[in-house]
Amino acid sequence: MDANAVVADSTDKVMEILDTIQSIAVTYGMKAIGAIAVLIIGMWLAKLLTSLIKKAMDSRKVDPTLTGFVGGMAHVAMQAFVVIAALGILDIPVASFVAVLGAAGLAVGLALQGSLSNFAAGVLMIIFKPFRLGDFVEAGGATGSVQEIGIFTTVLNSPDNKKMIVPNSQVMGGKITNFNANGTRRVDLVAGISYSDDIDKAKSLIEGILAADERVLKDPKPTVAVVEMADSSVDLVVRPWCTGENYWGVYFDTTEAIKKKFDEADITIPFPQRDVHIYEHKEK
Repeated sequence: MDANAVVADSTDKVMEILDTIQSIAVTYGMKAIGAIAVLIIGMWLAKLLTSLIKKAMDSRKVDPTLTGFVGGMAHVAMQAFVVIAALGILDIPVASFVAVLGAAGLAVGLALQGSLSNFAAGVLMIIFKPFRLGDFVEAGGATGSVQEIGIFTTVLNSPDNKKMIVPNSQVMGGKITNFNANGTRRVDLVAGISYSDDIDKAKSLIEGILAADERVLKDPKPTVAVVEMADSSVDLVVRPWCTGENYWGVYFDTTEAIKKKFDEADITIPFPQRDVHIYEHKEK
């Protein structure tokens, strides 16, 4: 083979390689440009949609903690979708990638099962609002005023100033008693008098105490009535109504005032007593 033939053959091969490179460059170059465009536009849309989600939640006065968490999760999910779409444009197999992500998500979900349960309960608490900050509640085996409603836990402050952190799943999984939900509370007291005392007089004194206390509501009207004829006393039930914040003040002050009024009026507050009779036994 002469030199001209060799050169011609080499030139043809080079041109063939250049054509192949050009074809690949055109094909994958356009795909690369498309993938980059998808990434840029997709990330911008993800940011825009996340902002719209947060604004919508803020307009509905959703808890800021939940707003930030949901917004962050939505943003990450949309970014992952954009990346997968860009890889698909480049003809990169994404099935295995998605499978790995799914398996990782499942493993994380199983590892954080308790935390996710608390999170779901926290979301429900924020949405349905069984209680608000400052309410005095009994929930999750604890009793106290609500200091914080978090995504995973609820913080209560007990009447003796103990901080109690209760998992949200326990709060939502049991009975919730909200003592402030209705705005007013009934104070339940029992005052005992002896059988020899005047019932009408005792009732009149108690009613006077309740009428003089501005914290006691006129509507509903307080109840003062005989509830039981016990072994050593006639028991009067005393049930005034007040606002939630005045409950303990009315409870303690009314108890003290009844004792003082009964003492002034010579009404006896009986205590359990027993008569012992001694019989002399005479031997025959």
